[in-house]
Amino acid sequence: MLYSVRGKLIHTTSSSAVVECGGVGYNCQTTINTLKTLKLNTEVTLYTYLNVREDAVELFGFATKTELDTFKTLISVSGVGPKAGLSVLSELSPEQVAMAIATDDIKTITRAQGIGKKIAQRIVLELKDKLAKASSSDGSMSAVTSGAANAVTGNIPKAIEALGVLGYSPSDVSPVLAALDSSLPVEQLIALTLKQMGRN
Repeated sequence: MLYSVRGKLIHTTSSSAVVECGGVGYNCQTTINTLKTLKLNTEVTLYTYLNVREDAVELFGFATKTELDTFKTLISVSGVGPKAGLSVLSELSPEQVAMAIATDDIKTITRAQGIGKKIAQRIVLELKDKLAKASSSDGSMSAVTSGAANAVTGNIPKAIEALGVLGYSPSDVSPVLAALDSSLPVEQLIALTLKQMGRN
């Protein structure tokens, strides 16, 4: 319903930002990482997610589309609510979340406040499962990357897997990754690909 809000940032707390649009202040619950990028009394844009419950209507806002997409991916896991999603993204960047899931790094996810081992395991298991299904429906990875010799070397396959966690199909990201240095760290490959995808 609400794609984004743009306006003057008039107030922040440790977990929310109030953006004034046309005389109305929208209170967006958000992550520490988003709050770090915002400055009071300046114009900001937050990509939003509206959560409607029986007893409340909550608006969540994020500095980047990637952070919003990662939040939606996290809360799609059974037992992971918006509060847990914000907690994970306050501790980790979307790239770090993708890497942790792709490499079964449960310990990194448990660094987030209130996220225990069981929830972290569920996040990794469910999202890896979704990723596997998405990859098989998208065709084999080798077929996708056959036109780009560089795309199956070095850290590229790991980057493709991690980007899949964020909802990008191998066919979307392979052409971008093929142009990058495959010896770069996986996290850097993810960040560069997301930047390029954002431009496109």
